[in-house]
Amino acid sequence: MILAPVLAQAQSPKAMLDSVIGKYQSYRSFDWQEYPLGNYEEERYKKDAHFSQALLEELRAIDPGSLNDTDAVSYELLRFVLQDDVDSYTYKMYLNPIQADQGFHLNLNYRVRPVLNYEQGVGYINMLKAVPYFTHSHFKLMQKGIEQGIIQPKVIFNGYEASYETHIVDDPQESMFYSPFWNLPDNISQQRKDSLKQAALAVVRDSVIPSFREIKTFFEEEYVPQARDKIGVSEQPGGADFYQNRIDFYTTSTEYTAQSIHELGLKEVARIRAEMEKIIKQVGFKGSFAEFLEFLRTDDQFYVKTGDELLMHARDIAKRIDNELPKFFKKLPRQPYGVIPVPAALAPKYTGGRYSGSYINGTEAGHYLVNTYKLDSRPLYTLPPLTAHEAVPGHHLQGALNQEMRDSIPFFRKNLYLSAYGEGWGLYSEYLADEMGIYTTPYEKFGQLTYEMWRACRLVVDTGIHAMGWTRDEVVDFMSKNTALSIHEINTETDRYISWPGQAISYKIGELKIRELRLKAQEALGEAFNIRDYHDVILGQGTVTLPILEERVNAYIASAKATMKK
Repeated sequence: MILAPVLAQAQSPKAMLDSVIGKYQSYRSFDWQEYPLGNYEEERYKKDAHFSQALLEELRAIDPGSLNDTDAVSYELLRFVLQDDVDSYTYKMYLNPIQADQGFHLNLNYRVRPVLNYEQGVGYINMLKAVPYFTHSHFKLMQKGIEQGIIQPKVIFNGYEASYETHIVDDPQESMFYSPFWNLPDNISQQRKDSLKQAALAVVRDSVIPSFREIKTFFEEEYVPQARDKIGVSEQPGGADFYQNRIDFYTTSTEYTAQSIHELGLKEVARIRAEMEKIIKQVGFKGSFAEFLEFLRTDDQFYVKTGDELLMHARDIAKRIDNELPKFFKKLPRQPYGVIPVPAALAPKYTGGRYSGSYINGTEAGHYLVNTYKLDSRPLYTLPPLTAHEAVPGHHLQGALNQEMRDSIPFFRKNLYLSAYGEGWGLYSEYLADEMGIYTTPYEKFGQLTYEMWRACRLVVDTGIHAMGWTRDEVVDFMSKNTALSIHEINTETDRYISWPGQAISYKIGELKIRELRLKAQEALGEAFNIRDYHDVILGQGTVTLPILEERVNAYIASAKATMKK
């Protein structure tokens, strides 16, 4: 009768950790047959939080000091993820499932999948059948958010109609959601093709398009009219505490406050501004800083006339970077990536470019998405740093390597993304592209600095919005005076920061930490420092928190020093 407890006490820390990880991964495996688009009932969020809290208690019984390096990282990452699960419920984040350029209905754009066989066609149709449930579930959550004052500011909804009106079409055969059935493969019989097309046509006509009509009605008649006027999240109930929680999450650290981040941002803005002034002198421009920015925003030499031209430039930059990668990295991912335009339904409120590892346009690969909407806001001088950040050596290289660690890390870590690490790496990649010789003109170097300045400004304006009472006009003014970003992009980015508290600070915080640790390693190791080894340490455990990253670099320095003494 007492054998089981004795055996439980005798479990090794490794076995105990594996047990907790197994429970977490099993619990997170949704019943996709019952919920093809996920379960969005409020009770589910409560259950998730209670489960995560219970697992945190189990983790506390494990001594991480007795684990090997990989397991110790898994322990700390699981603790971090579980705590965020609890915090997300505590702060009722599930009642606010939208942002300026993301949201529950926008996520449906990424659910479009190619149909390669009959079974996939049936599965895709079943997913489309779940769209009404998916839509109404989010309506219920957002209605409760309205009641409790957890609601987005009204100002971010200018132009928001593009996010749903694209899918309100008269002919269901023209719907993007029907597009996988336009050209079905020959391995499906004609009889089954006809059956799939008939079923798909019916569900798009009777479920998908009507759902987007309801989304339009919900936003325009219910949600937006009740949206708040003040833009800072601190204006919401419990907003100040929530913002500090988001600072802790997006920096993966507890060492920062809104004030300290704001001051760091102002310091970085001043440093980068001095570098920009040097380039203005270098090109011989006669005029003020503001006049140089206006020149960059308006001169035809910096802009293309067609989306295909912009994609051509992006692809050329990407291949030039590909050529340099072996000099800086020991390991390169097997997965390829493509350079494609941002989908039309997303483009108007979308940033200049972004990386996605999802199925897009029938291809399962990495995708560097380039925004070809409003070409007069897509300058060529910022395309090299954008490409380095979103494609390689940025998000694709890091994300694909993370995916390829499937045999050496737990499954929950394979798809884990923490902005301080991932976006910090992306911004560091822009810096690294300079060492690779990718910026070939002073204007492109200025483009890199304006992207770095952009992220430094984020430290200032995110804290300004959410902790210091800044207005939207103050944010736009600060960004337009300090970066060469187009006014359109400044406006879309400002709405993003307003609607997504804290995320914008992660880029610069992460990049500064990676550069700080690199300088520390270079000073400690001198001529023995190897950039490929350093990058192997940064990427070697996949996504990690910044405190974990610092521990890893410190261990690398100590090990390298010990080797040097032999």
